Order: sequence, then C-alpha cells, then structure tokens
Amino acid sequence: MSGFQNIQPDPSMIGRLAQPPYALLPDPAALFRLRAERFARLAQSGDLAPYLTLLGQLCAIQSALAAELPAVDPLPAAQVERARENAMPPIDRAALLRDPLLRETVTRFLDAAAAIPMPAPAAAALDALRHAAPAELDGALADVLSDAVPFEALPQYLFLAAAVQIHAARLAATLEAGGLVRIGHGVCPACGGPPVASLVVAHQGAEGARYAACSCCGTHWNEVRITCLACGSTKGIGYRSPEEDDTVKAEVCDSCRSWVKILYQNRNAALEAVADDVASLGLDLLMRETEYSRAGFDPFLLGY
Repeated sequence: MSGFQNIQPDPSMIGRLAQPPYALLPDPAALFRLRAERFARLAQSGDLAPYLTLLGQLCAIQSALAAELPAVDPLPAAQVERARENAMPPIDRAALLRDPLLRETVTRFLDAAAAIPMPAPAAAALDALRHAAPAELDGALADVLSDAVPFEALPQYLFLAAAVQIHAARLAATLEAGGLVRIGHGVCPACGGPPVASLVVAHQGAEGARYAACSCCGTHWNEVRITCLACGSTKGIGYRSPEEDDTVKAEVCDSCRSWVKILYQNRNAALEAVADDVASLGLDLLMRETEYSRAGFDPFLLGY
C-alpha cells in the first residue's frame, strides 16, 4: 500500500503517453503507518536515532487514530466548487479551529502520546498541553494552522502539528483529486500548506514526474521539474548534495536565494518526504553555510 489514492494510470492510456495525475490524495492511516515504519528504519543508526524513534512512535499514533476516529464529513460541495472557481484550497485551515472533531483529535493524540518514553523537556511540554486552558490551546492551535511558530513554544508546536496533520489528511482524503486546481507555486491545492520537499517518483504512469509533498495534509501535487517551489523561477536552478548521497539533494534557486529538498524516490523507493527530510538534517547543516535560505517547511525540523 502506497499511502496515496488514485496512483494507477487510466488503462485506456496504455501504449500512449499518459499525463501524470495532478494531485495524489492521502490514504491517512496508510500514509502515517508507512511514515512510522520509515522513521523506525532510519532510527537504526546515527546520532539522530533517539529523535527519529520518537517521531516514528508519534506517527504510529497518527496512523492508529486516523483509522479509529469518527469519520469526517466531506466538505460542502458549494465550498469545494467556490474554492475551485477562485483557485483557492477547499480546506480552509483557519476555519478548522472551529471544528469540534479537530479538538477531539488533538485530545486523543496528546493522551496517547503521553505513554511514549521521551526526554523530560518534551514530556513537560506535552503535559502542559494536556492541562492547558481552552483559550490557551486555541491560541497554540491557531499558530499551528497559520504556520506561525513562536520560538519559545517549539516543543508544544511539534505535538500539535502532528495532531493537526491527522485531521487535515482525513479531510483531504474526502476530496476528489480531479477537482483540485493549481493555486500557485509551492502551495498545496487541498489545504494551502507549504511543501516539506518534492519527490521524483516512479509511480506507474508518472515515471520521472515530480511531486511536491504538503507538510500539513499530506497531499502530493505535480510540479514541473527544475522549477523553484518558492518563487516559480526556472532560471538559476542548481543542486547541492553530500558526496555520499545522490538521492536527497537541495534544489537551490539563484532568483530568490532559497532552497527546498528534492528526494529521488525513483532511485530509492523507500524514501518518504517527512521522515527523510528529518533524517537528512546533515544537508540542512551544510546549507547553513551557504547564501541560500530553506523554503521547505517541516514541523518536525523546526528549531534546527
């Protein structure tokens, strides 16, 4: 199971050049399960092993809750159509704060996470969230939903972002992939979230195509190769990578001086956007010494 819906090509296109599907919607339980498994595999060695292990355990909780929580109601057809007509994401992240199922998701995720062994600072941050007043929790969730990250709240942000990912992925899964439209470079067509990275895939019918991976709802959407995900420029695009790894690179843009990771899943099918973004922290450290600023967004890498 791939963790995504609708990745098989139209049989009528066999023998002809098929256009890769624009959007791949998440299968939430499978997406988080595969992410958890990838984190666990990556945690078998290296200095990041304790952190990768923790993230893998959190992703396992995400997978379980994605399957156990009450079903989400599909978005109203009028809202989806209005978003399509105005080239807007159908999932309004700002409005999610009023969704009672998001609050239930957050509560159940935080309670389940409390059973995981973790460093004392993380445990204290989690405990503070579990006992936070409703208004305080709403303020923190509003920051997560707007990708605003107060530095002093980074540990709490990680837990809340993981809970929001569950709800956002479940909402995205109710959409029709064929009804999503391009909003802009580097913007998720389902929820408007920023990309964590992009992947060159080997899916049947999309071999060699490039997909950006949403850091919030998990939707993947097709982007033209050799194009900056931050500004859309096709000029001055280059690639940096450690000599020992040609499957994870920094795609740099000389137009806006930013960079986003690109993962070559067609060379290593095990690569997963979020897990391998965290595991390739060494590339981030190398890029800190350059004039380029990171444009990829990953709630699990904030503060590094």
